[in-house]
Amino acid sequence: MSSYIVSARKYRPMTFDSVVGQSALTTTLKNAVQSGKLAHAYLFCGPRGVGKTTCARIFAKVINCLSPTATGDACGQCESCRAFDEGRSLNIFELDAASNNGVEHIKTLMEQTRIPPQTGRYKVFIIDEVHMLSTAAFNSFLKTLEEPPAHVIFILATTEKHKILPTIISRCQVYDFERMSVQGIIGHLKHVAESEGITYEDLALSVIAEKADGGMRDALSIFDQAASFCQGNITYQKVIEDLNVLDADNYFRMVDCCLENKVADVMVTLNGILSRGFDGGQTVNGLAAHIRNVLMAQDPQTTQLIEASEAQRQKYAEQAKRCQPKFLYKALKLLNQCDVNYRQSSNKRLLVELTLIQVAQITQEDEDDAAGGRRPCKRLKALFRKLMEEAGAANTAPSAVSKGEGQSQGNSVDGAAAAKAEETARQSPKVGAAAIGTAVRHNTAATAKPRVKLKSIGASFHNIMHGDDKETKTEEKVNLGETANEAEPFNDDDVRREWLSMCNRMLLTKQSALAKRMMNVQLKIDSFPHIECIVENVMLKDDIAAIFNRIQVTMAKYLHNGSLTMSLRLAEQKEKVRRMSPYEFMQKLTETNPDFAAMKKELKLEVE
Repeated sequence: MSSYIVSARKYRPMTFDSVVGQSALTTTLKNAVQSGKLAHAYLFCGPRGVGKTTCARIFAKVINCLSPTATGDACGQCESCRAFDEGRSLNIFELDAASNNGVEHIKTLMEQTRIPPQTGRYKVFIIDEVHMLSTAAFNSFLKTLEEPPAHVIFILATTEKHKILPTIISRCQVYDFERMSVQGIIGHLKHVAESEGITYEDLALSVIAEKADGGMRDALSIFDQAASFCQGNITYQKVIEDLNVLDADNYFRMVDCCLENKVADVMVTLNGILSRGFDGGQTVNGLAAHIRNVLMAQDPQTTQLIEASEAQRQKYAEQAKRCQPKFLYKALKLLNQCDVNYRQSSNKRLLVELTLIQVAQITQEDEDDAAGGRRPCKRLKALFRKLMEEAGAANTAPSAVSKGEGQSQGNSVDGAAAAKAEETARQSPKVGAAAIGTAVRHNTAATAKPRVKLKSIGASFHNIMHGDDKETKTEEKVNLGETANEAEPFNDDDVRREWLSMCNRMLLTKQSALAKRMMNVQLKIDSFPHIECIVENVMLKDDIAAIFNRIQVTMAKYLHNGSLTMSLRLAEQKEKVRRMSPYEFMQKLTETNPDFAAMKKELKLEVE
């Protein structure tokens, strides 16, 4: 059985003309050979597998050729060329700096530069991965690199130019190699396949070229792998299966579903992708790259920026006709944000699913949704509003509003109906959310310590739930029923209990965020029946002041005292108390209450 040679070695270019994708560099080197203007040191930079070492070997062979051709290539017939092809040339030395990076290795190299070539014109030293040399080795190399003997030429190759000392770079002619284009890789793979007698599909070679990420050596290695798996007939489906590459059809299908707001179909497609072992982050990045290509395909000028075969570009162009730029921009923004948060997320699949749901809602027509799918759609909002109105209608009596000159008469509620709604709100939080008893009194400006007598002001549960917050110059009067004439005593515990009850009911309304902050307000009875509310910051004070009249009426109703007044002020520095965490609260309770400590020990209670 003959020895097998991988395609990357078997089809390695032997002349400048056979180098793929580096025409500008090879032309420059050929012209330098023809004109005889050779530098003493060259630096070849670029990503892996793009031909740096190959071009260095071809260049070394050409400058030592005894009879180069008119086009600047080696003749291949002279003694120097034959010695190079047979691997016995004494004029070309290759050093792997990754394993020979010490000062002693560089000194040995410097000693070899003193001996002139026996055949040919130059001694060429090719140092691969030169960035791996130590700082001491670089410094030892500096003087010789700047002024080498006339018969010595250095060719340095590296994938990480930024790691090389500037003093080294300044002594070399720098050649930056480009990444291979997808079309260039496909063309070379076709040549290799035809030479090997392998049949192929263009789409399959396109997948291999994209997978290679601009490296010809990687592309040839993947080609050999696919050829072995496909047994000489490289097809698209077999390449996808062998390389475990996510089929681009999944992305086309997901975008089509998102355009039609088919969230369920998107979730099914995602589940199929994840069940095949693909990572959620890989899926998000792939979809983002796909949408980027669709965006590029919307303009013929930017279509060339898509690294894909012509058939794939045509598919991108067809989908681009159905996509609005606004959809593509928002989708890219959401997917990029998901990629940023993916590593920190504890539930990565949920993050990906939520992102795709948002993308699938971008094109949904909803004039109230300005966040591009971040809020519930209009149909859901309408449904919630209808349920709340039904709950409010079941627990409140009909109200009538009549307007007078300079003053408007408020909604009136039957006292018995209000009491019934109050009792229902206490027993059922869900219904109580639609029947919160507060008052609506709109002033032109909120004061720091509002004091209002509540005997002439009533509350409508329906108005508290559905009344707007806009300030008006009129005052809304509502009948409190029997509460206006009540004057029951209350203490600090009663005030705190009813305040927290009111906050809990507000949690089920659009003021839930404010309700959570109001739970930390300090309350104390200043001079009965006046209650003082002490808040810790100006922002909370302003938010509470906007609805303070409603709060007063609510507290008056539930404390059964129509003479109740309230005021609002900022806490002084000495009044501000640091809130204890649940763990600190339990520790304090354990230290001060022996019974609780015994129960904690018996039940093995811990705070998470």
